[in-house]
Amino acid sequence: MTDHTMEEKRNHAVLVGLHASSLSQEENASDATLEELEALLETAGGVCVGSVLQNRETPEARTFIGEGKVAEVAALVQAQGADLVVFDNELSPSQQREWERLIDECVIDREEVILDIFARRARTREATLQVELARMQYSLPRMARMWNHLDRQGGGSGGGKGGGGAARGEGEKQIEVDRRLARARIEAIQKELALVTRQRATQRKERERQAVATAAIVGYTNAGKSSLLSLVSGSEVMAKDMLFATLDTTTRKIELPHGQPLLLTDTVGFIRNLPHRLVEAFKSTLEEAVLADFLVQVVDASDPEAVRHYETTLEVLGELGAGDKPMIVVLNKVDLVPEEERHTLETLLKPHFNGRVVPMSVQEGHGAEDLLNACVEMLESRVRRARFLIPYTRSDLAAAMHSEGKVLSTEYVEEGTLIEAVLPVAFYNKFSRFLAEK
Repeated sequence: MTDHTMEEKRNHAVLVGLHASSLSQEENASDATLEELEALLETAGGVCVGSVLQNRETPEARTFIGEGKVAEVAALVQAQGADLVVFDNELSPSQQREWERLIDECVIDREEVILDIFARRARTREATLQVELARMQYSLPRMARMWNHLDRQGGGSGGGKGGGGAARGEGEKQIEVDRRLARARIEAIQKELALVTRQRATQRKERERQAVATAAIVGYTNAGKSSLLSLVSGSEVMAKDMLFATLDTTTRKIELPHGQPLLLTDTVGFIRNLPHRLVEAFKSTLEEAVLADFLVQVVDASDPEAVRHYETTLEVLGELGAGDKPMIVVLNKVDLVPEEERHTLETLLKPHFNGRVVPMSVQEGHGAEDLLNACVEMLESRVRRARFLIPYTRSDLAAAMHSEGKVLSTEYVEEGTLIEAVLPVAFYNKFSRFLAEK
């Protein structure tokens, strides 16, 4: 819905960032965040031809960075033949308009790059709607930027004597029409997403009825979440070495070492300064993390920003209302990290949560068994393993054990059917009177 897109051609871009003492750590740009922005740009189909990072006390109200740096950016754009300027910081609509007036090239910010990527990656109807909603909400206050040439033509709704009082119609400005249409479309999308949410609630009730444990894989984008799900489930899940390869959730049913089934869901990757409207728009997808019995956070141990990525994920989980969930932290790609550095990283992460750290190399297939055992520990309070003697007259109970739990062995004896099974606690309590003597 924005008027700029990188889908048509490979834009050549100059990246700009500001580090100001008046901004928060998350709002500030740095060399590391500009490198991440470059990766985002490449994922969106663009290429970086230069970058400018400024340090100053406060942002400049009109252009965000100082006057001298504005001239430096303009010169770099001209020298490199760039057709795009991308700010790592969030720009206001008026700042974008001012920049485009000054350099006569397209100027966007980090959020618009992320929205562009999300628009490309969405596959299901739900994800497509969520992306469209976020883009519409982003574009609405920026429509003046698209139609500022009309503002200079005069006319419109008018005022004063002799003709300004006509009802809206021919005299209505195009931007007002577009804003009204955009608001109507936003409302329609929200209604359709509400319907999807209700459908998800129905599916969730069915899962709860079956008492199947659930876990959600979360983490920074490109940390290896989809590859992890493929490894432990033994089924192919799309996994690519790119930012935001996964937008739609994928769920696989796996069997844990003690026989209990677990529904494990891959979720969209998080990122520093994930736009709040995207967090809001994707809540119906990310509710898998909110509603899961526990979380599996994947951290790329080989990334120099691993701790910051871990903290960013915790912040987003907090925004979703899932910040207090039990958690297993998977340190992925440990084969690329010296053991001493790995132990240091574990020490830095442990104060933040009460779960377990599992070193893994998903690419090499190492650590999967340790992860599954950690999942068993997470669910110890939810299940019971026991032997039951079911009378032959109650074959319905034997059938229920098969549907509600995991039957490990069956033996037919004179008194009835001897069944060893792993059952959810609530279901186990219903069968307690049929417990077999050891």
